[in-house]
Amino acid sequence: MTASKTRSRKFKAILAGGIVLGVGAAVTLAAWTDDEWAEGVFGAGSFNVEGSTDGSSFTDHESADGAASLDFQVGADNLSPGDTAAAPFVLRLDDATSYDATVALTSAAGSGDNTGALSYEIVQVASAGDCSATATGTSIVDAGTALNSTGGAADFDLTAGSGSTAGAPVTLCFKVTAGDDLEQGQNTMAQWQFTATSAE
Repeated sequence: MTASKTRSRKFKAILAGGIVLGVGAAVTLAAWTDDEWAEGVFGAGSFNVEGSTDGSSFTDHESADGAASLDFQVGADNLSPGDTAAAPFVLRLDDATSYDATVALTSAAGSGDNTGALSYEIVQVASAGDCSATATGTSIVDAGTALNSTGGAADFDLTAGSGSTAGAPVTLCFKVTAGDDLEQGQNTMAQWQFTATSAE
């Protein structure tokens, strides 16, 4: 074998080896990867309004059947024309609630023969002890409103507490007045619904 043929074979072998090495180097570089992961955990806040007829003992009244029985002053069961009976109802956000709220009177209903002879008013007062037939305060429902009406009712706000503390209470004073056409010996029931909406 001549020297030129030997050199040619060596060159081809080296060239072929270089090609193989080149491909191997390319595969090695493409195999480098690095990952990053991220995650989030999401929880829901809590929202609950509770009520009290005396300002000290609070519980939920979430349905018409479980409505709080307002403690109207002595004489509410024996009204005569022109009489007014009053009772407090206190609302607050419970200690687990995360958000403030806006509260609206969303329904009012009266049943019984004297429904049309009775009207009501709601004012916001400082405490349950301040509720009386002559109480004054921030008007929520104007005097003379029919038992079946929520017309003109004003919304009010509730503020959430912090930590394990309930929100600040808001005291409503309900005042029910008998008209001149009140019929003797008849019983009438009134029921009101408040709806609280969480503030964003």
